[in-house]
Amino acid sequence: MSQKLSKKLLGTMLALAMVITLLAACSGNNGNNKSNTAPVATKSSNGNNTAPVETAAPDYGDTGGLTLPLVDKPTTLTWMLVGEHEVNKLLVAQEIEKRTGIKVNFQTVSQSQFKDKLSVTLASGDLPDIFYALTIPELNELGAEDAVVAINDYADMLPNFSKLYLEENPWVVSSYGDENGKLYSWPVYEINRDVNHGFMYRKDVLDANSIEPWTNTESFYTALTKLKEIYPASYPYASKTGPAIFRDWAYGWGLGSTEYPIYYDEADGQWKNASTQALHKEQLDFMKKLYAEGLMDPEFITDTADSWTSKMTTDKSFVTWDWIGRLDMFHTQVKDVNPAYDLRYAFPVGPTGNIRSLAKIDASWGITVANNENSEAALKLLDYLTSPSGSELITLGVEGVNYEWDTNNKPVYPELANIEIIDIKVLSEKYGMWLEGSYLRPDHRSVYYNFTEREQEAQDMINNANRFEAIDPVLNFTGDEVSRISDLKVNIQTAAEEFNTKYVLDAKYGDTQWNDWLSQANSLGVNELLDIYNAAQARYNAAQ
Repeated sequence: MSQKLSKKLLGTMLALAMVITLLAACSGNNGNNKSNTAPVATKSSNGNNTAPVETAAPDYGDTGGLTLPLVDKPTTLTWMLVGEHEVNKLLVAQEIEKRTGIKVNFQTVSQSQFKDKLSVTLASGDLPDIFYALTIPELNELGAEDAVVAINDYADMLPNFSKLYLEENPWVVSSYGDENGKLYSWPVYEINRDVNHGFMYRKDVLDANSIEPWTNTESFYTALTKLKEIYPASYPYASKTGPAIFRDWAYGWGLGSTEYPIYYDEADGQWKNASTQALHKEQLDFMKKLYAEGLMDPEFITDTADSWTSKMTTDKSFVTWDWIGRLDMFHTQVKDVNPAYDLRYAFPVGPTGNIRSLAKIDASWGITVANNENSEAALKLLDYLTSPSGSELITLGVEGVNYEWDTNNKPVYPELANIEIIDIKVLSEKYGMWLEGSYLRPDHRSVYYNFTEREQEAQDMINNANRFEAIDPVLNFTGDEVSRISDLKVNIQTAAEEFNTKYVLDAKYGDTQWNDWLSQANSLGVNELLDIYNAAQARYNAAQ
């Protein structure tokens, strides 16, 4: 019997066994998220039987249609993910086993070593039951070799997966699946906050000098000019993101994209090269003006995080672009020497005045299940962790055990009362929550979404003004296309960043150099790259 035939036969046997199990379950199960309860006869003090007493099973909340426990016999799964410490004796691992009947052996590997460890593991052929961090093309290749399972083949036993990704968001399979419509990557649902990065300014400094925060590009320039006049030794705008500054600012010019410097033009439904658009030249001209007038730090391309921090926490620079967590981090860092320090979120610059919209669903993480005797149990576990009940466990904890609700309906952790800021790192270390590669549908009541006053101001500012760029379509490329994109895109992006930098820094650069760049970009294969993207877009459109 061939190996292929054996696998087919084994699959048939497993399916038959599953049907028998389901029939048996249906004959005496009410189908909700609680285990059945059976009358238990008890004896009185004189030894006589009394009326049966029902023992209620624990209610673990909304499982999305799954019945707990998930297995009918003891099952152990291995799950390889990022973690800096042992977690198998912590709350989450213990609670998963208690609720589902599945004992999970979390194989945690530090972030710095994870990639190498995963490569070694894959080479050995001894795959963990659940693992993550491969790209979609890599997963598709493993799927073609039957090393990992196609999740949508098991949709009938995965009610949460089916609801979110087959019924409500069917584009997920066409965008992240292989050419045969097989999806090997379990998506992550609504992990992103609405506003996570953007422009920031020293409110304490602007207030002290009666400078109004900007609302558009012109008033942004005016604010920087006034700061320079008052603090002539300063460079009002500082940056630490290196050449990424061109991408970060591009959303305000309508040219931003996760595929940058390629971007999707909603006006005509075509993918284009941002770095050769007239709007891109306008962006560069504006940055060039700021640099020439001493309004932008001359080290904006080379600044390190440390040197940038030094400038932004003194009177050397007052405006920047960064992650919103920096709003409070800088304040905490300098409050003892400068209690008035107040970094605040600001509107974007550029003609659209928009920021990047973060994806609501992302399957590029590559959380996947190995094809072995534990596949069905592993898939059911992932489906449970995608349910509201599982989401709460992984990202909030267990109410009444490790957290409670305060009067503002925020989670509080009594055991962590001595810790000033409880973030997801703290919860990971204490309870095994929020492990990278384990959260599939974060509960938005979690501390990750418990914004500080400054962070909430950022959310409200952009949401109330609706300053978001449209989300680009998620394209699905063939293996050959991925390889060609990699070759072309690296060269184009490197050349674009070099030109952008020279254009801003060199006073002699102008229209002549811009036209030379347009010719150079074409010679790098821009048209071929755009043909690949637009062919994939045509496939995407046809699948909708």
